[in-house]
Order: sequence, then C-alpha cells, then structure tokens
Amino acid sequence: MNKYLLALTAVAGLAITSCSSEDDNLDLSPCDNCTIDFEVPDSYTFTRDGSSTVSFDGQTTRIKMGQELLSNFNVPTNTVDDLNGMFAHVEGDSNFEEAALNESDKSIRSKVAASADFYSTNATDQALIRADLDGFISAQVSEVYPNWEIAAEAGVAGQLADGESTRYVNANGLEYNQMFAKSLIGALMTDQILNNYLSTAVLDEAENISNNDADIVEEGKEYTTMEHKWDEAYGYAYGLNADQANPNADLGADSFLNEYIERANADSDFDGIADEIFDAYKLGRAAIVAKDYNVRNQQAEIIKENISKVIAIRAIYYLQNGKTKLEGDNPNFGGAFHALSEAYGFIYSLQFTRKPNSSEPYFSKDEVDTFLTTLLADGENGLWNVEASTLDTISDDIAARFDFTVEEAAE
Repeated sequence: MNKYLLALTAVAGLAITSCSSEDDNLDLSPCDNCTIDFEVPDSYTFTRDGSSTVSFDGQTTRIKMGQELLSNFNVPTNTVDDLNGMFAHVEGDSNFEEAALNESDKSIRSKVAASADFYSTNATDQALIRADLDGFISAQVSEVYPNWEIAAEAGVAGQLADGESTRYVNANGLEYNQMFAKSLIGALMTDQILNNYLSTAVLDEAENISNNDADIVEEGKEYTTMEHKWDEAYGYAYGLNADQANPNADLGADSFLNEYIERANADSDFDGIADEIFDAYKLGRAAIVAKDYNVRNQQAEIIKENISKVIAIRAIYYLQNGKTKLEGDNPNFGGAFHALSEAYGFIYSLQFTRKPNSSEPYFSKDEVDTFLTTLLADGENGLWNVEASTLDTISDDIAARFDFTVEEAAE
C-alpha cells in the first residue's frame, strides 16, 4: 500500500513537513520535500484567543441518529413510520431515545447523496440513491418482519443461524440492516467528506478565502467558515470518538466509517492507514490556519485516496469472507450471507469514492449497479446460488482500480 511519510518536527513553533508517495498518480508537488513555516499540533486541537475553533456538532448528531436507527432495524415491532422517522427526522418529532436528537433540526436523509461535487446538478441519481435506502427500510418491515420466526430458505425470507448469532434475511439471503448501514457509509459519510466538505467548491465558496485570510469568523462563532467546513469533514469520520482530538486512540467508536478505518488499519497489509488519514486531516487544518491552501488541497487528496481505499478493502474482504463460509459440505449460510450483505453495502459505497486529483469516483454508479446485479444473478434466489467465481471476479475488478491485491484485502 501507499505510505505517505509525514515527518512533523516542531521546533520553536516551526513544523518541517516532508511528504512523499509511491503513487505516481497522486500529485504531491505542493508539499513535496518542502518546508512549512507554520505550527502543526500533535492533536486535532486549534484555538483562537484561547477558545477552541473546532466544531462538528451536526456530524456527531447524524452519526448518533444513524446508530439508533441501525439498532432499531432488528426490532420487529417497529413500523415503517418508526424507522423512516429516524432516517428523515423532522425537528421536534419524538423519534429517538435521546431528547437532544428529537430537538435537532438535522436529519440523515437530507444529507444522503447531497455533495456539491457529485449531486448539486444530478438530482436524478440523488433521488435514486435515496429511494434505495428508503427501500431497505420498507422492505425490512414488509418482507423480513412478517417471517421473523420462520426459518429462511431459498426464496423465503426469515432467520438463519450463524454460530451464536441469528441473521434475518430476505428471500435472496440479504440482510437489509447490513445493506443499509454499509451503503450509508458511502452515501452519507464518504460522500460528504470527499465530495462536499473537502471540495474546493465548498472550502473556497464565496468569500471564504478572503475571510479566512483576514481571520473573519462566522457571527457568534470562534471559527472561520473554511475552518468549519474542514472540521465538518473531520466530524463525519470521528464525531463519536471519546477523545476527538486524538481519535486513533479509540477507533471503532461508531458502526460506520470510524469502525472500518479501524478494521482496515488492523490488517497488517494496511497498517498505518489510520494515521495517514488523521495526519492529513490535522496538517490540512493547520494549513488553513496558516492560509496555505496548496498544502490544504494536497492533504485533501490524501484523505480522498485513503478513505476510498478503506471502502474498497472492506468490499473485497467481505466478498472473500462470504466465499470462505460457503465452501465445504456444510456451508455457514448465516455467516456467509451476513458477510455478503456487508459486501453489498460496501460495493454500493464505491460510487461515492473519489480518485485523487480528479472529479471522478473510482467506480461510476453504472459500474456499481452492474456489480450488484452480478452478485445476485447466479440463480433465481440471489445469494443462495452465488458462485465463488462470481465473488472472485468482482473482487478482482475492484482491486484492479487500487494498489493492493485481493489477497491483501481478504486477510
């Protein structure tokens, strides 16, 4: 995998930063073997006149909403209105256990497929993507809940044993809760980070550069708009960490992107990817304070590449994990279908990734749709008939766009 070497040496307020990459497609020229005359803190801590300038409350709120919605997917007494109320929350409605979430004017659905770069002029795909997630919710209630106590089989929704766990699947063997959760990692967290808040269209919008240059803060706030936009990108990755200034100390703080940065980093083939992401966030934020927008942009590209890589790693991991559990004379259908449902969501999320120094995702929506159709097309009953060769082909096609192998991701 790529190794971005960020040597941060602070001496009397001076940070000397060297950046290099083995990826010839990534332009690191703004910060290649350069000296940066500004401070880079050890943690994600930034202040103005003694007060913190870091704020991402909205991102924390939406992650909390997502956590509670996900925990309610497998409560068969819930209605479509119950789950939709959590997904498309209206301020003041009593959808959540936490009163502050009910009082919030935030919602998850309003930020799904809502990035400036990909969807501001693409209402068609935005509507289709939101309809997909709506559909996972409604189908859980209409297809899976009625068969909650029934043993699943090919063509019949119900429950499947998976060791000590019970999985609840549709007639094709898919778990809607896993499809929803992993698709949301792309449609909300990844899209908002890579294609919205780290976009120059958002960071440099209107008077953001001149206001940041002059340290003009938002009314009643301690931060400039540009600082806040960068922080919002940070919040979608680390909004639930106990120590939000040093999030790598407790990765896995939520069931969304944070958890899978930790999972990828735990693989020895990708050890260090969590630090690469965090260090780029931290250096990019410091560059905004220092008004060095070339360095800021270079760090945004590092984040784009590495978060995209996390999505691809986990898509392949779950495809291969599912394949392994289907092997032999006594396949573990519950475990395999659980893994392949996660793979479905991560494959879905590939359309929200972002090639560095480009305006394109690693995979288009059409390519993603083809993958998902192929995954379920081996027979009439979806995953019940999926072939190992199909899982290998999709894995190979995903890995080919990145700088790692299927074998590395599958460990």
